[in-house]
Amino acid sequence: MDEEIKSIKKNDTWELAQLPKGHKAIGVKWVYKVKKNAKGEVERFKARLVAKGFQQLPGIDYFDTFSPVVKPITIRLVFSLATAFSLKHLGKVSYFLGLQVHYSPAGILLNQSKYILDLLKKTNMETCNPCATPHCLNQKLHIQDSSLFENPTLYRSTIGALQYLTLTRPDISYIVNKLSQFLQAPTTSHWGACKRVLRYLKGSITHGILFQPSPRLNLESFADADWASSVDDRKSTSGYCVFLGPNLIAWSSKKQSVVARSSTEAEYRSLASATAELVWIKSFFAELGISILPRSVIWCDNISAISLASNPVFHARTKHIEVDVHFIREKVASKEVEVRFLPSEEQLADVLTKPIVAARFQNLCFKLSLQSSPSLV
Repeated sequence: MDEEIKSIKKNDTWELAQLPKGHKAIGVKWVYKVKKNAKGEVERFKARLVAKGFQQLPGIDYFDTFSPVVKPITIRLVFSLATAFSLKHLGKVSYFLGLQVHYSPAGILLNQSKYILDLLKKTNMETCNPCATPHCLNQKLHIQDSSLFENPTLYRSTIGALQYLTLTRPDISYIVNKLSQFLQAPTTSHWGACKRVLRYLKGSITHGILFQPSPRLNLESFADADWASSVDDRKSTSGYCVFLGPNLIAWSSKKQSVVARSSTEAEYRSLASATAELVWIKSFFAELGISILPRSVIWCDNISAISLASNPVFHARTKHIEVDVHFIREKVASKEVEVRFLPSEEQLADVLTKPIVAARFQNLCFKLSLQSSPSLV
């Protein structure tokens, strides 16, 4: 408690002030918590002095409410920067927000091994047989593909846990996004697909994202889309991944909000999402006062979408996506972004948009810096 009081004074958390007339002071209380490490061992005891917020009245004691959250990419950016820079040494972090941090000559590896083990235990999948990929190649999941699953609560809680695992596991992002679309009424087929993800995780418990030291602070992104892939509504799936030098710092697999009328439109919407992420990352660096290369490259395997990004002529078939068109063209014209072509077989974002065969899946995972530390095996 003494340490907490010293910290409050040092950081000027609170200021002493005169209590206005007609007002009653809000009380405080001590909250205690036991902090544990990745092995479940007691690391330290934490005490916090907090205000009794339940005694406050809206419009009198406070006017705005908010929940402070952090974007996952921010955490990965900090770890990525911590490997190309010399920082003040405050001790090595080993366990942070459920993420385990491992150090080696190759760099810093983030994984969630303990979290996976706890999830396997919770779902009674500790002794399951591992599999090579998190999804079945020929299975088309849709809303009413089988009878309803008898325990929808288990399905929803498991999918929620898998969503948190995507903090360090881009390899399961696509299938977790797909399974998240059936939370309202999961079927036995959906639960079977969910168990396959758990089987895949059983065989790749030590896998995580590797951050390597690099003198290069350039941003590049891979953007892709699987046109009309949803059996239920024919909406497309967008996927992109962003690299800072050799390090993967951001990725996304998401169902598009509207039906795309062509593969070009689907790919273009994916380009827009990747561009927006690059713009945000650049603003983040600007706030930190870190200089990076001014122009970022987005790799796309759709020639029509690339042409649309630089061609100032509108066609009838593109008027309904004018917002995305103008947004990307503005960034291309200002030389913040450059869209380049690459062959489909070199498209890293494929792993975020569709099921693929095991050999290619494992190859793409390696290129996405998804590795297992030898010391963890």
